[in-house]
Amino acid sequence: MNRNKEKSNEWEKRARVKTISLAIWTVLWVISVALAAFGHELFWGSNELINVLVILLNFGIGIGMIMANIKHLREMDEMLQKVHLEAMGISLGLAVVGGISYSMLDATNVIPFDAEISGVIVLIGLSYFISLLINLRRYK
Repeated sequence: MNRNKEKSNEWEKRARVKTISLAIWTVLWVISVALAAFGHELFWGSNELINVLVILLNFGIGIGMIMANIKHLREMDEMLQKVHLEAMGISLGLAVVGGISYSMLDATNVIPFDAEISGVIVLIGLSYFISLLINLRRYK
């Protein structure tokens, strides 16, 4: 029995480390997005080289965040992996279908404003969160 408890504690410790790593990468990515979006207005102006370097930095940090997310998923048990993967699948599907529809509404001038990527990002975030809550409740 003690051996199972040790394995459980070891697993919890690894899961905590992966979760903290994912949180750090996510915060760094959000900061880099803000820097790429607003840095040219607040700090360095229209310097193209700095803009490209900051966007490349953002891209690199984004890759790091993706890798941290994969490691985090691998640390989960099978049920939690299933819950998250289903939520991700729903989010991806809604992002593609909803994003294309949103873009077509703009292209055909059905909506009186430009379709911005931020709308698709909100759709992805909300659909993932809601799907995750529904799946967690369903598999409880």
